[in-house]
Amino acid sequence: MIRLSIIGSGNVAQHLIQAFSKSTETELVQVFARNPESVSHLVSLDRIVSDLNELKPVDINIIAVTDNAIASVSEQIPFENHLVVHTSGSLAMEALDSKNRKGVFYPVQTFSKSKEVDFESIPICLEAANDADFQKLVNLAKAVSHSINNVSSEQRKALHIAAVFVSNFTNHMYQIGDEICDKNGLSFDILKPLIQETANKILTLSPTEAQTGPAKRKDTQTINAHLNFLTDDHQKEIYKMLTKSIIDNGKKL
Repeated sequence: MIRLSIIGSGNVAQHLIQAFSKSTETELVQVFARNPESVSHLVSLDRIVSDLNELKPVDINIIAVTDNAIASVSEQIPFENHLVVHTSGSLAMEALDSKNRKGVFYPVQTFSKSKEVDFESIPICLEAANDADFQKLVNLAKAVSHSINNVSSEQRKALHIAAVFVSNFTNHMYQIGDEICDKNGLSFDILKPLIQETANKILTLSPTEAQTGPAKRKDTQTINAHLNFLTDDHQKEIYKMLTKSIIDNGKKL
């Protein structure tokens, strides 16, 4: 049985709490939350602390807070030579205070408190300062996921940037599409089957093979018609930039 504590109460922390609470191979000893009520629906109040000095020794301490708070929180952990990991995609393992052994437990997924996820399918990227601690993290990850990956800090930074492109930026494109639909009296729901099919295609095709549309076809007549239709200068600039990127990518092939 792996004994762990989770430090944090945000999106990532709450999904980790749920995943480890369901596992028969882990014991969630404590959760640190500045506002205990924020996680009281997930864990009993007797296991929630709002003072880091109240943390008990466990096998693994997971810091799941915003990136700019990780270093400060790790400094305040009240013991030494314990395994402390963070869940950030962009911060190096070295961001953690050196009084404790360091590691990273990075789930590659977008998390929202109101949306359940299948944690078993989420890739977990791991890093540790020594082999023994890495194996501990492998065992912890296997308790909740079927996808375990050994990824260095530099690789994780690249992966996080790639994730921003394929998830955050893509979602912003959905937002723009929603705005265009709303402005013209259309329901965004009409586009959802297209969104789903586009996502499904890259499960069997490479993104390059899956690319379609007027930029891919170099259909300048349609491209110009779209630009003339758009009245929002910001949307026009994004359309031009992405169109150029798709065309330029085609020239490389």
